[in-house]
Amino acid sequence: MTSMLTGVPVSPGRVVGVVHAMPAPVPEPSQAPRSAGIDAETAVAQVATAVSAVQADLFDRAGRAHGAAADVLTVTAAMAGDPTLAKGAAKRITDDGATPERAVWDAAEAIAVQLEGLGGMMAERARDARDVRDRIVAALRGLPAPGVPDPGSPFVLTATDLAPADTATLDPEKVLAIVTAGGGPTSHTAILARSLGIPAIVACAGATAIPDGTTVLVDGAEGTVDTAPSDADVAAVAALAGVVRTFDGHGRTSDGHPVALLANVADAQGADAAVTAGAEGVGLFRTEFCFLGRADEPSVEEQVDAYRTILSRFPGRKVVIRTLDAGADKPLAYVTADDEPNPALGVRGLRTAVDHPDVLERQLEAIAAAAAAETADVWVMAPMVATVAETEEFVDRCAAHGLTTAGVMVEVPAAALQSEHILARASFASIGTNDLTQYCMAADRETAALAGLSTGWQPAVLQLVSATCRGGAAGSAPVGVCGEAAGDPALAVVLVGLGVTSLSMTPRALADVAAVLASVDHATCESLAQLALAQPDAVAARSVVRAGIPALAELGL
Repeated sequence: MTSMLTGVPVSPGRVVGVVHAMPAPVPEPSQAPRSAGIDAETAVAQVATAVSAVQADLFDRAGRAHGAAADVLTVTAAMAGDPTLAKGAAKRITDDGATPERAVWDAAEAIAVQLEGLGGMMAERARDARDVRDRIVAALRGLPAPGVPDPGSPFVLTATDLAPADTATLDPEKVLAIVTAGGGPTSHTAILARSLGIPAIVACAGATAIPDGTTVLVDGAEGTVDTAPSDADVAAVAALAGVVRTFDGHGRTSDGHPVALLANVADAQGADAAVTAGAEGVGLFRTEFCFLGRADEPSVEEQVDAYRTILSRFPGRKVVIRTLDAGADKPLAYVTADDEPNPALGVRGLRTAVDHPDVLERQLEAIAAAAAAETADVWVMAPMVATVAETEEFVDRCAAHGLTTAGVMVEVPAAALQSEHILARASFASIGTNDLTQYCMAADRETAALAGLSTGWQPAVLQLVSATCRGGAAGSAPVGVCGEAAGDPALAVVLVGLGVTSLSMTPRALADVAAVLASVDHATCESLAQLALAQPDAVAARSVVRAGIPALAELGL
């Protein structure tokens, strides 16, 4: 095996550590029929008990997590309690004489295969289904749940891929870096690694062939794993390890061009992390945490309390609230259908308000009440907007509730191309680069074979960002970015050069992005942006831009 492996970089940072691989998955249960000593009723009850234990454990872990990790664990817990899984297992027990373990295995696999057949973002949930399956089977066997190893000292974790529930509970004090053979740059693994500040590489061929105990140098910015690092390289990493960067709360280029650096938050703990990191405000307040893991819609009063909890942390500062982004990988029984042929291209985001306008009305009522009770500067935006008509309808609805700063998320190429007309109606736009990339490149973000396509460095995606900024400039409407691209220090320079006025990211990325922006003047941002647009592919765009920012190497980014 060559000493240098290459994958797709998803979370920057250079570390040296000893490799420990993810343990082998739970072995497939035998297909032998159930013992005559265990009747069907008892076997079904055993499955129900195991399901309840797994779901309770996941909800407990979600309660102790925050931000994206809490969202992921809540979704996985909801899948554990999916009645389709329990009914499928029960049918196999009663009709086929299967053991509880085998029944759960086959029922979960049927769900996973169905999800994979749907493609797009729903295919991502097949991993959730198999993760839940393994946890339930382990519970039935009285074994510990599958999970991340704990060798007793900090290490580099390698795996084929990581289940969202495992990634969500990684400890940055123990896991120095993550290297997976599968996944993509906007997969759960990538997003959570960035939120935790863990250097990470995905789609790295050969990752699982690195023997346990091997000392490696992982470069999360370049996407390389050196399995035989030199003493000089190890010393260089050690010299940077003790450097702690902070953000002074004023994003700007070296010549003083202002760039608002904001945080993405989903709950109180995430908001506290944003305040501690010096965020200038919130560029994306995900409201789904109020709605996920529930059988019914939260009341207006519950929503007001939840929103005020976040707003109170940012007195006098901007907080951009995204209305409910249900659908696709976040189905909700009371607003989304469970039989859509392609949910990623279906009724999601603002589109759910067509059949359920009352849900949006109550949410806007709650946002308005929370805004009136706090001093934060509240902006509101709708996800998955594609047309001018949708924009006008949303802006009017917001105005009816006294919410005068209403904007749209640009996640659909059509919205980027129509941005001049859309931003003549809306107050602002925020570009969600994860979905914009997925729809632009027609690439499922969880498919390792397509990882090279699923990056905001794609010149075609940057062209859409540029088009949106031109549309914003025509109407004097600010354009921000709240997707994962905003937290990439090198890509942040390009986005500013294209005309983006604010960047919203995981709080952990703020100091790095601020430091890199402060190292270049605005003219350099513009010239590097044009260079990136002129490249034939993402690799070339990234390379030419990184070569033009000396501070990246100096900062170890």
